[in-house]
Amino acid sequence: MIALWVILGIVVLVLLWGVVAYNRFVSQRQGIRDAYANIDTELRRRYDLIPNLVESVKGYASHERATFENVTAARTAAMQAQGPEQQAQAENMLTDALRRLFAVAEAYPELRASENFQALQAELANTEDRIQVSRRFYNANVREYNERVQSVPSNVIASMFGFPAEPFFEIEEGDRATMEQAPRVDFGGTAAPDTPPPAATPPPAGTSPPGETPPAAG
Repeated sequence: MIALWVILGIVVLVLLWGVVAYNRFVSQRQGIRDAYANIDTELRRRYDLIPNLVESVKGYASHERATFENVTAARTAAMQAQGPEQQAQAENMLTDALRRLFAVAEAYPELRASENFQALQAELANTEDRIQVSRRFYNANVREYNERVQSVPSNVIASMFGFPAEPFFEIEEGDRATMEQAPRVDFGGTAAPDTPPPAATPPPAGTSPPGETPPAAG
């Protein structure tokens, strides 16, 4: 009789552990989805900035049609991507296209000095920061979840109830240095290049250097 109660107690404990493990998987999976939703929100913010950025550069470099088309196509592909893996690949392509766009802008000092372009640069740099923060938070959640999916004994619950490992979201960091580079604006004309001071001319023979009293005649 005692043995029966012991067995029943063990069964109850196992069932309780299984319920707790299952509920934790559910909670973690929801946390991952919420974290990915935060990434998506920041990515949408960047997508909204890109058309204005393209139009700003186009006003000064309308002949760079291929660059503008590449950025637009990469933006469209990123907006249509589904899931972390496909999204990450599309985002990397978009980041490369934006680097080329900023490289074009570097050739136009007036564009880089315009308030509108500077504001877009600052907003895009801020958005890049927010994307990276959201990405790290998402990956931290995925790492903790995947460790439980692959660890004993929680992997038993993961296998029984269909909790597969989740993919990480790995994207390149935007070229923040380029986005934040402040344009050099000349407010007072072109400054003369630095030149070394003229060499001192030695005094004529028989005279004393300035500031010294000539010796008295002997």
